[in-house]
Amino acid sequence: MPFNVIPTNLPEVKILEPKVFGDARGFFFESFNARDFEQAIGLSVEFVQDNHSKSAKGVLRGLHYQIKHPQGKLVRVVSGEVYDVAVDLRNSSANFGHWTGVHLSSQNHRQLWIPPGFAHGFLVLSESAEFLYKTTDYWYPEHERSLIWNDPSLNIEWPNSITPILSVKDQTAPTLDKAEHFD
Repeated sequence: MPFNVIPTNLPEVKILEPKVFGDARGFFFESFNARDFEQAIGLSVEFVQDNHSKSAKGVLRGLHYQIKHPQGKLVRVVSGEVYDVAVDLRNSSANFGHWTGVHLSSQNHRQLWIPPGFAHGFLVLSESAEFLYKTTDYWYPEHERSLIWNDPSLNIEWPNSITPILSVKDQTAPTLDKAEHFD
């Protein structure tokens, strides 16, 4: 397998750490292989959309999800560093309302698999960051939802050295008790 699979405290959310081959000329790694990815997560997944965002230091995007047409996401950073968070929003899950966080950067080349049924967000720690993600369903703005990033019931341990810069949508997002959940 071209990467190591590192478990998180949420069993369905996985860190994928590629085997990077580097020398004085630079580096190479396989960023995606459908067969190995499916073996690593134990599911057959079809990605239908790739997204690329660039954000300045302190920008916090999230916590986002789609209540209908939920998206699985495979995320990575190609420039800079972020703190990436996934929150389990599945009512039927023993981990409902639990979260996991991981540092993703252009230096560590790690990717994070976030399956459907989870909210997702990230905080930019470097001067800027370019963030790539594959999704298992298309974006449907009418089904997009947000969960407030600093909900005390979630107690997410965001890096506290940065005051987040938020969109209006993310500033006014509901808390977990008022947000829509998955069955």
